[in-house]
Amino acid sequence: MAKKLSRRLQALVEKVEDRDYAPIEALSLLKETATAKFPEAAEAHIRLGIDPKYTDQQLRTTVVLPKGTGQTVRVAVIARGEKVTEATNAGADIVGSEELIDEIQKGRMDFDKLIATPDIMPQVAKLGKLLGPRGLMPSPKGGTVTFDLGSAIAEFKAGKLEFRADRTGIVHVMFGKATFTPEDLLVNLKALQESIDRNRPSGAKGRYWRTIYVSATMGPSIRVDINGLRDLKLTEAA
Repeated sequence: MAKKLSRRLQALVEKVEDRDYAPIEALSLLKETATAKFPEAAEAHIRLGIDPKYTDQQLRTTVVLPKGTGQTVRVAVIARGEKVTEATNAGADIVGSEELIDEIQKGRMDFDKLIATPDIMPQVAKLGKLLGPRGLMPSPKGGTVTFDLGSAIAEFKAGKLEFRADRTGIVHVMFGKATFTPEDLLVNLKALQESIDRNRPSGAKGRYWRTIYVSATMGPSIRVDINGLRDLKLTEAA
């Protein structure tokens, strides 16, 4: 049985036409439909022409959102020796070595991003089953396995996000807050689009971009004109 829409959502759905919206128009409408009683995120849902069951069609990468995420990001670092001090000085919220690995194994999860130095990754590997499903497992591709802790911590706190295509080839990613201006949301969405294009899997054949929808957390989906977004020059979006 189809789930009945709330009166609030039904009214919002009626505001959205069945067409491709120009990017700035879509983001203005996203703001207009963000009427929940809490600060909503701005979300993008992008269907790509890939089949991630093949290794050469998988997409996992990062994007630095120029206007930030609108969130406070709690960064944890697992390192050894002088790198522990370096991480603390660089502003990491939680820092530790083997003892932090033990705490995470026992259920400690009070962080949004986990960074580890390469030398301690063999020990961190045992956390894979725990951290993997939560998207928290450090990885070189995601920029979370590195000796350059200062840069990594600064980037993630400033608005760097790791994202991946799910098993159906769809990227779900938060690219700001509905409280941002449409212009700031557009700058972030453009950065996301460029990252997806720049990291196109080698095995992707045919039409790469299929559909892109944006929405507020509790709002209706709004279809964006893909070519309008890809053809946009960043100076226009700034």
